[in-house]
This record gives sequence, C-alpha cells and structure tokens, in this order.
Amino acid sequence: MMALLLLLILTGSFAIAPTNVQAERVWDNELKRYLTEQEMSMAEVFLSEEEAVKLMFPKSEHIRKELLTVPQDKKTLIESRIGWKFPEESFEVYIGETGTHIDGYALVQNTIGKHKPMTYMVGVDAHGLVSNVELLVFREARGSEVRTKRFNVQYEGKSVLDPVRINKDIINISGATMSVRSMTAGIKRVLVLVDEFYLKPQGHGSDTVTAQKTDKGFFKSIFGN
Repeated sequence: MMALLLLLILTGSFAIAPTNVQAERVWDNELKRYLTEQEMSMAEVFLSEEEAVKLMFPKSEHIRKELLTVPQDKKTLIESRIGWKFPEESFEVYIGETGTHIDGYALVQNTIGKHKPMTYMVGVDAHGLVSNVELLVFREARGSEVRTKRFNVQYEGKSVLDPVRINKDIINISGATMSVRSMTAGIKRVLVLVDEFYLKPQGHGSDTVTAQKTDKGFFKSIFGN
C-alpha cells in the first residue's frame, strides 16, 4: 500500500492538498476597508529602550533596573484605581539615582492603540509627577502624532490625583483618538503603580498627600487662614 502511494505521488497522480492558511484581515471602520498587509506589518521605531532611559534620567549618576511583580490582590486594587483590567503581572522598572537620592522611575508600557500595541516609556519623578513620555515603537498606519512634544508635554506634571483622561485634562488629537486613549491609559497605570509600590512605602504616596490636604483644610476652616 505504501509503495503504491509513493508511486502515485512520484507520477503526479496524487497530490497532497496544501494547507489553506488565511492571512489575518482587519477591518478599519474609518477607512471603510480591510487594512493592507503592509499596514498590518508596520512597526515604526523611534527610540530604543536604552535611548529612552537616557532621556528619562539625563542627570542621574546611576540607573538600575528591577522587576516589579504585581500580586493578585494588588493588581485588583490597581485595576479599580485606573478603571480597566490588564493582563500583565509584572513590569520592568528603571530607577534613576544620584548618590542616595532617587531621581525617579520609568516604565515601558505596551497598550493597544487602534489595532495593535504601541510601545512607550513613561517617566515619573520622586514626587509622583510625570516627568517625560517617549514613544518607542508605533505599529499603526495613523496616530503617531502622540510622539510629538507639543502633544505629550501636557502629561508632564500630572499626578495620580489628576484624572488623566481625554476631555478631562488631556486634549485629544483629531484622527488619533485611539492612540491618545491608549497612551493616556498607560500613563495613568504607571502613576498608580509607582504610587502603590514606591511612593506609599516611602510615606510620599497619594494617601499622605490627601491626608495633608485634608488637615490643611480642617485647620483653615477653624482659623480662617
């Protein structure tokens, strides 16, 4: 039987049907068509991770990297604070230091834009304020304007106590809404991660700041100053 099958294949009387592998097709509602193969394989690289880290900590004497593991109870808390669920259970954190002083923190984020994830780095200073945002890799056909400083400078100075939301304290870019929404969500997550894992244990977190504001408000209501 095997000899007969081999003879049929060699003579061309029998052929193995090719596997029908259908390419991924993604419909774009704005363009009203399927994205082309070229659009689906786009990956525009603006910065490497190493280059971005240098921009985050231009004056730091030393930069170290550590793995931040997020236990399930803490993950649930963070998700409730940012308002959306995420699959990651760990993040790489860069920490800039000068002497014994911590200059700040930086995390790489990968969040879905319109169809694919965009990669960017978010810097947060020692007081919990966004210090810089840099786009590393963009994988969409449209929306890379989020890399420009005239846009992402509006994130600088934002803290975990700010909304950090489109149409709240973040101005959108026409035609790049999904990219803006993606970056904004990632920045909010970084602020909460830094707050929960670094600032709160040091006594500089949002709970301490809120308590100080409450105390000042209490004394002001009594003494009028």
